[in-house]
Amino acid sequence: MRILHTGDFHAGRQLRGLDRTPEIQAALSEILSIARDSRVDAVLVAGDVFDTVNPSALAEDVVYEFYLGLREAGIPSVTIAGNHDSAERLRSIRGLLKNVGANMVTHVTPNLQDLVYPVQARDGSLLQVLAFPFLSERKLVKLADIAEGNVSAWRQKYQEGMNFFLRRLSGFLKPDAVNMLMMHLTFDGSLPSGSERNFTFDITNSYTVSSRMLPEALQYVALGHIHKPQQVSELPPAHYAGSIIQLDFGEAGESKFVNLVEAHPGRPIKFQQVPLTSGKRLKTVRMKLDQIEQMDSLRDFDGLLRVIVELPAGTGAAGLKERVAKVLPNALAVEIEISQQDLKSKTAGRSGLTDIELFEQYYLERHGALPGEVRDAFIEASRIITEGEDT
Repeated sequence: MRILHTGDFHAGRQLRGLDRTPEIQAALSEILSIARDSRVDAVLVAGDVFDTVNPSALAEDVVYEFYLGLREAGIPSVTIAGNHDSAERLRSIRGLLKNVGANMVTHVTPNLQDLVYPVQARDGSLLQVLAFPFLSERKLVKLADIAEGNVSAWRQKYQEGMNFFLRRLSGFLKPDAVNMLMMHLTFDGSLPSGSERNFTFDITNSYTVSSRMLPEALQYVALGHIHKPQQVSELPPAHYAGSIIQLDFGEAGESKFVNLVEAHPGRPIKFQQVPLTSGKRLKTVRMKLDQIEQMDSLRDFDGLLRVIVELPAGTGAAGLKERVAKVLPNALAVEIEISQQDLKSKTAGRSGLTDIELFEQYYLERHGALPGEVRDAFIEASRIITEGEDT
């Protein structure tokens, strides 16, 4: 049988005010074509279908059209909720989606049988999917209590809690089936793109899972949450498929893929990455102020640019964005960075400055000369704050 693993669509994603949903729609259409042409038996979607808990109508339309396309191709799917998704919102429509062959797993319940989804392949063999949606540490502990696990020693330890549930789930594996696990979380040793929100929080030791926890009988682990495609375990093989387009400038230059897995009961899998071509390429460029007009070669870049302009301390930034846009109309973002040498000198020179002098210095570096009315407003605000502290 053949299984296509994807996820992290983030439909509805905004980048500096630009809606990326039309690009995500093109990528989903591409994935649908790959699934049809490869004659896959199932599609696994590893979470973060939407970018926010309250997605736009366009984002919903794009995602549900994808599932309808799978139905028309006769391809069933299993999807888990990710940390960006509203699990409640997805649960409210899972009955409708099930009618088109799209199985939506939104919550971990004390009855772990609810997480087991058998899929019959075209050749008659059985795919057993253990679908484990995103589960926060707080919810994990509560569920473990309900399931009567021994939580006294690990109430605050996410890893041991996940290990408890994975051991319980291993009891649903079938020796005569292809056994796969799908999860949305951070794996030990995984490498971020730099785009996942609140990633520093998520990769602390309390919020990662180790390959040592994975049942040995699994033939493949389909992961979501990290946007950089990568393998994080060899036995059993565990892969992040990654996001389907370069979602923000932290992913600039990354190639995007879906994973095709060929599997037979009791045998090692065959794994293939299929590249995706949809979505605008992203690129970050740095330049000095006097180099802007020399960058017109980037005008032909067929993607979106993030331009970082290095300014000497004290240089006004008024009109900078317009100046960059005139040379590079494909610049989506223009940012200012004070030169490091000037920054060190400036920091050393701050000692002894008053609040208004510090504010004047800051305003000059960011916007140019400080207008009198802004200066007066700052002084008045400082007075109010100071008087409030004295009372």
